[in-house]
Amino acid sequence: MTFSIVATDASSGDIGVAVASRFAAVGAVVPWAKAGVGAIATQSWANTDFGPQGLALLENGTPARQALDRMVLGDSQREQRQLGIVDARGRAATFTGARCMPWSGGTSGDRFACQGNLLAGEQVVAAMADAFRRATGDLVDRLLTALLAGDANGGDRRGRQAAAVLVVRERSGYGKRNDRYIDLRVDDHPQAVSELARVFAVYDREILVRDDELLAPTRELVTEVQNRLASHRLYSGPPTGVLDDRTRLALSLFAGEFNLEERIREDDHLSGALVAELREVTNAG
Repeated sequence: MTFSIVATDASSGDIGVAVASRFAAVGAVVPWAKAGVGAIATQSWANTDFGPQGLALLENGTPARQALDRMVLGDSQREQRQLGIVDARGRAATFTGARCMPWSGGTSGDRFACQGNLLAGEQVVAAMADAFRRATGDLVDRLLTALLAGDANGGDRRGRQAAAVLVVRERSGYGKRNDRYIDLRVDDHPQAVSELARVFAVYDREILVRDDELLAPTRELVTEVQNRLASHRLYSGPPTGVLDDRTRLALSLFAGEFNLEERIREDDHLSGALVAELREVTNAG
């Protein structure tokens, strides 16, 4: 009832899952991942025990294929299950039970595994695998490219409803307090995969710090920033044009108000995204 991809990135260490289905809130069921350990997609009458069980096996050093075989062997309903797994070293495996609804199947390659059931055809999984191999960028970009390719080639033959992407990276979640680098879901939408890509673009622009332009704190720019912060009642006194502690505090308060805390920098630069937001919601004074 679903198509998914699990994968890792050798350079960044990112590990993730992307999934789509004609099944509401599929992101609450299928994807499991742990930074430095691996990722699992459990689907087709999903056995959600496979998530924590598989991650525990991987964390203990069991290779992906052996972990998959061990879980499947212990499941009396294995012929109805489908499972994709990848470990932190990039070893990947996929399993499709004989009683999964057609079309069903999967493929695995270097650092990824794709699988799906109740699909429009074999081309869905083939397109995902090919798109992932060809894609560039961070792991999340490649996962979404693969998911979009599967969707464009027919996807779930019953239609579209939900999609999700989960990418883990050590200490890269909100406030660097957890590993949930990207955890986005579209639970009910007629174009779920396209909507997931749109939501990610917003998240990328407003939350992630990937392509943020760094601005030098020139006297002209800092004076403008101080005037704008003053118009928002966060900065008092005449502008100095100096990025001092008082200006940094005012910027931090503004960033907190507009959910841009991750854009506060400790070096001698200003976040372009933060300055752009400040310009959008304030006047120059």
